[in-house]
Formats: sequence, C-alpha cells, structure tokens
Amino acid sequence: MALKYRFNLKDIKLEDFRLYLFSLFKAFIPKKKIKNIDDLEIFIQQKSAWISQVTLYSYLKTRMGTKYVLHFDDEIFLTSINKAKWNIYAIALQDLTFYTLSYLNVFYNFKDMDHAKRIYEKILNDELKNKMPEDVIENGKETFNKRLQKIEWNNYYKSWPFNESALALYEWAPVAKELKTLDRKIVLNSMILKWENIEKEFIKLVDI
Repeated sequence: MALKYRFNLKDIKLEDFRLYLFSLFKAFIPKKKIKNIDDLEIFIQQKSAWISQVTLYSYLKTRMGTKYVLHFDDEIFLTSINKAKWNIYAIALQDLTFYTLSYLNVFYNFKDMDHAKRIYEKILNDELKNKMPEDVIENGKETFNKRLQKIEWNNYYKSWPFNESALALYEWAPVAKELKTLDRKIVLNSMILKWENIEKEFIKLVDI
C-alpha cells in the first residue's frame, strides 16, 4: 500500500505550522485514479487529515493574526489544539467515508457497504501508532456506528454530507466562546467550501 499522508500529532510544534503551509501547496499535486478499496482508503485518510489540519490552523491563524506563532510556547493551548485536531479528524473521516461510498453506490452501483465500517475502523486503528488518543478512537467508532444505522446511501452524498465535520471544527476549535459565536457562519462555510474541492477531486479520480 502506498505511503499515507499521516496525521501525526505527537506534539504540536512550530514545525507543524510549516507542514500546514506545505499542505496548502500539496493539494495541487496531480493525484492517481482511485481503482480499488485500498486506493479509496488512502484517499479518505489523506483528505480527512488534510482538511482537519488546514481548516483548524486557518481559523486559529485568522483569529490570532500575527501573534499566532507566539502561542506555540503555551503548553495548555498546544494541548487544546492537539485534542481539537484529533476530534475533528475523527468526524471528517466519517463524513468522507459516507460521502464516497454513497456516491459510488448511486453512480457506480457499488453495493458492499460493509466496507464503510472496515475502512473507518482500520484508519483509526492505524492511527494508534501516531498516538491518536484511545478515547477519541472509541468515541469515533461509537458515533460512526450510530450514524451508520441511520444512513440513506442513495441520498447521503447530496444531503449536506460534510455538515458534521464542519460542526466539529466549530465545536472543538480552541477559541473563546464569545468570539466563536460571532464566527459560526464563517467557520462552517469555510470548511464546507474546502470539502467541495475534495468532492470535485474525488469525482475526477473515480471517473475511469
């Protein structure tokens, strides 16, 4: 299996911010076609990690302005970022797993939806070596199973498929509540717009 773009969050450092900047440019690198379940899993993992990291850093940078990097010396703040990123990532994985399989179900007659749970749980289990908190993994699996029981595969891809991860960004971002309330619409829309680019990319990559 190809090397994955890992959501590596052992500790938040200034180097992570540099990685965030690089990831903005990495999005424009040509991608290979998605031809099987392994390719799909890699796509889901990479894009969920990318969007979780970029949207959170972008929001924090916008809120804090030029003082952003100074907060990398604040251990409490760094712990909050770390916790936020893993929790947003867990939900982003769910959204993208459901979206991609729903799309494949409708447009490519893909029927083996048992892959949804296998893909999601495999990605989370793989993240243990990157020190993804076990409680976040367990909560993610529980939430995933609840959503899975209610999902309508024929409609999910077109019915606000990324709303939950946008709400997770809003909920977990370590920003003062009174400020966050003012930002709600902007925060949600910024993530939805980034997801739309990933939707377009996915459609191209499965179009054989």
